[in-house]
Formats: sequence, C-alpha cells, structure tokens
Amino acid sequence: MRLVMGFFSGLIFGLGLVISGMANPAKVLNFLDLAGTWDPSLAFVMAGAMTTAFIGYRLVWRRKAPVLDASFDLPAQSRIDRPLILGAALFGIGWGIGGFCPGPAWAALPLLAPGTLVFLPAMLAGLWIGARARSNNFLAAKGALQ
Repeated sequence: MRLVMGFFSGLIFGLGLVISGMANPAKVLNFLDLAGTWDPSLAFVMAGAMTTAFIGYRLVWRRKAPVLDASFDLPAQSRIDRPLILGAALFGIGWGIGGFCPGPAWAALPLLAPGTLVFLPAMLAGLWIGARARSNNFLAAKGALQ
C-alpha cells in the first residue's frame, strides 16, 4: 500500500510541476534573472506549496502515527554543519546554472528536452559519486566534512 500511495503522491507532484510550468527550466532561470526577463511565477508556486505544507503539517502532527506506518520518521540531527552548507550551496549553484532540481527534472523527462537528457544522467552520476565518496570517507579524509 505504501508503494502505491508513494507512486500516486509522486504522480500528483509531477503533474503539478508540469501544469505549473516548473518542469521548464526557463521558468526557474527567468525567476533568478532579476535584472532581465524576471518571471515571478515561481514565487507563486512556492507560496502555494508552503501554504499547503503548513496546513498539512498542522493536520498530520495531530495524529499519533502516520496512516501507513507505525511512527513518524524524523531526523535525529538538526545541527547545521559543513556538509549541510556545502550540499545546499552545490544544490543552489546547480539549480541556478541548469534551472532544474531533481523533481522537475524527472517530471520533464517525458518531454525529452536536450537539457533534461543531459541533467538527469549528470545528477545520477553525482549522486553515485557522492555516495561512493561518503562511504569511502574520501571527503572526511580531506577535511571537507569536519
């Protein structure tokens, strides 16, 4: 049941991205271009998402457990550290250069746009390299994660 609900949640999310135009990297890049062809539509999409999440969290936290699990799965750490800042910076730089983040990139895949066909393999390669580097403690040995 969790797999089915996860699939439908992802499908709704992807459809929302496509309908809102956020699967088009030009929308994101135009939002970031304050001195040029600025497009505020991303701000409206973000405001709608934050409003929905705010209301949703208020309703969900009233429950003792999620509908499809025995307990809530919350992060054990809330510390802001170097890996968090480095990861956020890399994400932001990549988002600003390519106009994609992972969700919209997957949603744009059926459109077969050349940018998507370059971004997704590069993203997957980066995820794989990052996982290998962390498991081999390569970054920790270089002092990046301390």
